Amino acid sequence: MNIATFLASFKPHASQTSTAEKLRSGLAGGIAILLLTLALHALPQARFPLLIVASMAASATLLYATPHSPLAQPWNLVGGHLVSALAGLACSALIADPTLAAGAAVGSAILLMELLSCLHPPSAATALMMVLGSSQLHDMNWQWAFAIVAVNVGISLLLALVINNLLPGRRYPMHALQGQTRPKPAPFITLEQTDIELALQQMNSEIDVSQEVLAEIYKLALQQAQIRIDREFPRVQQSKIKTRQ
Repeated sequence: MNIATFLASFKPHASQTSTAEKLRSGLAGGIAILLLTLALHALPQARFPLLIVASMAASATLLYATPHSPLAQPWNLVGGHLVSALAGLACSALIADPTLAAGAAVGSAILLMELLSCLHPPSAATALMMVLGSSQLHDMNWQWAFAIVAVNVGISLLLALVINNLLPGRRYPMHALQGQTRPKPAPFITLEQTDIELALQQMNSEIDVSQEVLAEIYKLALQQAQIRIDREFPRVQQSKIKTRQ
């Protein structure tokens, strides 16, 4: 990689999402946090108050800017925050040095999320909060601190289910493709960069990968398809088929 290519990689990646969709994402995220805060205040307060967890703001970015992302799906949201909260509480209790506890909490949270297939990046901040949180949080018992996270996550999920499905062009959560008819590519057709750009414009939604990554995935998929065809139909059989045609 030369210096020009390296410096060019710092440029912002082009977004094919419309301005209207970007405005909807910002408005939806802001309304969601407002409603979350109001709901926490309205719920009965026990010995300790129900606080808003700061990492919910980062989750709102995923939930409303990239609602079709695998990282924003319900299992990732709920499982990610809850397992990260437990990781943070455990590290805070077992490791006296807060610096070491912070690193262990984030690292173990990422590992657990990967193992449980519930990776949700904002959840790592929840683990860190359990270690380096405010003195008000540290004065609580661990059960109530965990309950605060659970309540935040539960309300956030309900809001995402309602708000996203009220907005045009959105479907939350995304449905698995199992059992559905998947489109088969037409023969002798190759994709170009402009085709990918037009497809992204039709989707009108932010995705987790850039156009360049999508093009690379497509190229690698074609290579794997060719390997599979070569394995299933050896060159000799392919040449006979072509000859008969």
